[in-house]
Amino acid sequence: MRQYANIVGWGAAVPRRVVTNSELEKMVDTSDEWIRSRTGISERRIAGPGETTSSLALQAGKQALAVAGLPASDLDIIIVATMTPDYPMPSAAAIVQHGLGASRAGAFDLNAACSGFVYALAVGSQLIVSGMSVNVLVIGADTISNVIDWTDRNTCVLFGDGAGAVLLQATDQPGGLLSCVLGTDGAGVDALIIPAGGSRNPASVETVTNRQHYVKMNGNEVYRFAVNAISRSMAQAIERAGLSSDEIDLFIPHQANIRIIQSAAKALNFPHEKVFTNVERYGNTSSASIPIALCEAIEQGRVRAGDNLAFVGFGAGLTWAASVVRWTVDPAAAARVNGRIAAEGVIA
Repeated sequence: MRQYANIVGWGAAVPRRVVTNSELEKMVDTSDEWIRSRTGISERRIAGPGETTSSLALQAGKQALAVAGLPASDLDIIIVATMTPDYPMPSAAAIVQHGLGASRAGAFDLNAACSGFVYALAVGSQLIVSGMSVNVLVIGADTISNVIDWTDRNTCVLFGDGAGAVLLQATDQPGGLLSCVLGTDGAGVDALIIPAGGSRNPASVETVTNRQHYVKMNGNEVYRFAVNAISRSMAQAIERAGLSSDEIDLFIPHQANIRIIQSAAKALNFPHEKVFTNVERYGNTSSASIPIALCEAIEQGRVRAGDNLAFVGFGAGLTWAASVVRWTVDPAAAARVNGRIAAEGVIA
């Protein structure tokens, strides 16, 4: 019997601290109007003491398990999509595995930058479809604030921290991942990069002095790449799913920049009411942005059983990833059955 990997649980967590545009005005030469008009961002969440990539991932993972009513001991695999793990080694996933008490689960990190969640969703789904796993926890989590140069107004206004998770479960009910398009253009690695800290430029007094451990971005190049990559890959994923754009019920893109999202939605002929955005409150949370947005869409009653959801991400590499997911559970019913009230929300 064929196995499908349906999403049966979800959760998200963001730091407590809110940093508004007005606060950034006091730190760098920028303004609330400049940030809003170019990015759509009003505020973002920034990790404070004790809040790490793994701690946020752990919160989101616990919520996903609670929604599904699944004990952590039943997990087979934990995948954490991140570019900002707590340590170069071990993986953030190993820390999450221990925190959950998922003693029999394998765990690993996946780094595809802001495309990471969709990459991890594809890997997790295939582990189930192949018959290797039954329950797979997929988490997108990043604390980008730790690798941002807070003196660089071109990057510090864009990013925020957070985590989002989904629980994939093997079932004979058709649904889950209908299609996926993954891609990379390695010629663009310098467009979005942290130059030092790896084997090419190990940490040294010189790399620290030259601020080479922070994100460096060619904004114009990334913008041009993103609009094209989103529209092209999303169109391919919809076609591979055997659907038309009209059959997509909700488009949940990577929340990087409102102008990029609007341009891509226009190219894909998605009307405004079918596009979900929350970039104004969280900024670009990298691999966490799509699952956080998914959780908020569920809270707002915009996801129902039978819906076709479209996810698309893009990021450093340069990478892109698009997928179409058939939603199969009643979110409100799942929350009620497992002792959670949907109206209370899942964002910490």
